[in-house]
Amino acid sequence: MTKRTSAKYKIDRRMGENIWGRAKSPVNRREYGPGQHGQRRKGKLSDFGLQLRAKQKLKGYYGDLTEKQFKRIFAEAARVKGDTGENLIGLLERRLDAVVYRAKFVPTIFAARQFVNHGHVTVNGKKVNIASYRVKEGDVIAVRDKSKQLALVLEATQMAERDVPDYVEADHSKLTATFVRTPGLTDVPYAAVMEPNLVIEYYAQN
Repeated sequence: MTKRTSAKYKIDRRMGENIWGRAKSPVNRREYGPGQHGQRRKGKLSDFGLQLRAKQKLKGYYGDLTEKQFKRIFAEAARVKGDTGENLIGLLERRLDAVVYRAKFVPTIFAARQFVNHGHVTVNGKKVNIASYRVKEGDVIAVRDKSKQLALVLEATQMAERDVPDYVEADHSKLTATFVRTPGLTDVPYAAVMEPNLVIEYYAQN
């Protein structure tokens, strides 16, 4: 098992829920955490515990971003006018790796980051290999010609376990996608409940 694969399964087990809705998640078989103490009865989480968990879950969902990356995105969401929680979700969903994942060009968010980093993607016809690149409304994201026959891509586009959300228009015959609009929390097809309000509380107190 690769480091990345084991990492995403560790996140699921640590959270005790299948945060990406994958059929192979170990949480589908057992809901306790990893390690020899994983089956201990869980005590009730404190307010801080709930806030920390909400932050770790959202951070983990987008490929286990580093604390520095995530805090920077949060700070930007707080600076922009409007609801900070909605802004945070919008900024996370505008990451190029997130759009590639939403368009179903790859099976997981981890694969999306690697796919972008390895130069398989263009934005408006120009190669972009930075996973955190922020797309704008109307941007066209495409898989490069030389990458269209990769088994990873062919398999992902056929996956039935998730749909392309309506803020991304994907054409799987051409392997292109248009980022139509910045979504809010209720637009994003999370498989688990995300609570950006608790993330805001966490950073307000820490």
